[in-house]
This record gives sequence, C-alpha cells and structure tokens, in this order.
Amino acid sequence: MKLKDKAVIVTGSTTGIGEAIARRCIAEGASVLVHGRNQQRGQEVVADLGAAAALHIDDMADPDAPQRLVDAAIDAFGRLDGIVNNAAYIIRSDLFTTDANLFDKVMAINVRAPMLLIQAGIEHLKRTRGAVVNIGSINAYTGEPRQLAYSMSKAALMTMSRNLANVFSLDQVRINHFNVGWVITPNEYKLKMSEGLPEGWSDNPEPEHVPTGKMTQPEEIAAHAVFWLSDESRPISGSVINLEQYPVIGRIPLKEGD
Repeated sequence: MKLKDKAVIVTGSTTGIGEAIARRCIAEGASVLVHGRNQQRGQEVVADLGAAAALHIDDMADPDAPQRLVDAAIDAFGRLDGIVNNAAYIIRSDLFTTDANLFDKVMAINVRAPMLLIQAGIEHLKRTRGAVVNIGSINAYTGEPRQLAYSMSKAALMTMSRNLANVFSLDQVRINHFNVGWVITPNEYKLKMSEGLPEGWSDNPEPEHVPTGKMTQPEEIAAHAVFWLSDESRPISGSVINLEQYPVIGRIPLKEGD
C-alpha cells in the first residue's frame, strides 16, 4: 500500500477526477477528507468509501474554507500528509464575456483557494514531510478560445506550484503539478451534450484528440496522483507533469499523404 497510514485532503472529491483520487488513496491505505458542495452526494461517496473517509462540505470561493478543511482533517485523522487541490470552477468565457465578477470567482476558486489551503496546512505537512498535488490543465499553456479566465487561472496555479516547491524544499514538503488533458468525467460528458454533441459522443472520439481511441479515465489520473503523494516519488518536487495522450507543447499532428 503506497499511502498506508497517511491522511489526505482531496478537494472536489464527490465526483469526477477528485472522487477517483479519493477512492484510489483509500485503496492504497490512506484516510481521506472528502470535500464537495453537495451534501447528499458527499454522504453517498463517504458511505461507500467506509470508515477511512470523512466528509467536509464547503465552498472554496469562501476565503475561510481552506482553514476549515485543514481543521476538519486534523479533527478526523490527527495528522495531514497530503493535499490534492482538485476543485475548480470550469466556465466558458472569452475576452468579451469575462467580466470582473466572473474573473474574480474563477481566480478565487482555482488559484486563491489552493494557495490558502497549502498555507493553512503547511505546518502540518512539515511535520509529516508531506506532499501536495495540484490539479491543473493543459489549458495553462494558452487555452481554448472559450476558456480565457479558466486558462489564465490554471497558468497561475502552475506558477504557484513551482514557486512553493522551491520555497519549501528544505522543509521536505514536496509540491508537484499535473496539467491534465481531456478526461471523460460525468460533468464533461454533460457539458459536451449541452453544447450539441450527441448521446454516446465519448465512445468514438476523434483520433486527432484521442489517439488511443479511448478517452482518458479519472481512475488513470488517480493512479498518477497516488504515486506523487507517496514516498515512492521522493525526492522529486516542483515537477509539472502533462497528463495527455500526446505531446502538448510543439505538437504537429501527423498529416497522412503529405
């Protein structure tokens, strides 16, 4: 078991990638503070996960929420070994639809909350020589045309990950960062349906975007998260790992027949 006796906070873990990470952490021996905004869904997840899981419902847009999460983890488990900053506000916006309120909300949830959660937990992580995994996006590099504010927030998160990894390296607290590509989650499936894709659209994705023919699953991201939370990934810190099915930077798709 890679995470035996460790205690981990996973934000946004009542569905999708966060839920998959919480499940895999528990399977690897950890205790997990499950976080979300939907009480009923959170209770269902925690009931399924069993005694190793505790639930905390909170809104990461609230600047006091991160401290409450850390307090809940310490109350439940008595220690903190890992943080997975997964919760995010995913919203379509471009230059003309990104007003000040939308921008501030995206940055509050996607950047400020992870920073404040690490701030609230850092002394506990120092004691356990803990690890942080920040869940970013390949959109951090430039982003899609309709994801301006979201892409900007993920770029800021990536810089924060590198900065804090440098600052806390002598304290033996490791901070690594994922730039996640296209993953099929329940929310992603519903979003694409709302934008006009047909039922079952994810069963036959375009090879240019999904070369393997099968979309990346949340459980596959979870396997990476467990490794970077575990002592097996020591002493590496400050890494940015692109989790996509093709090279993200400098990609030139194959042009058959040229």
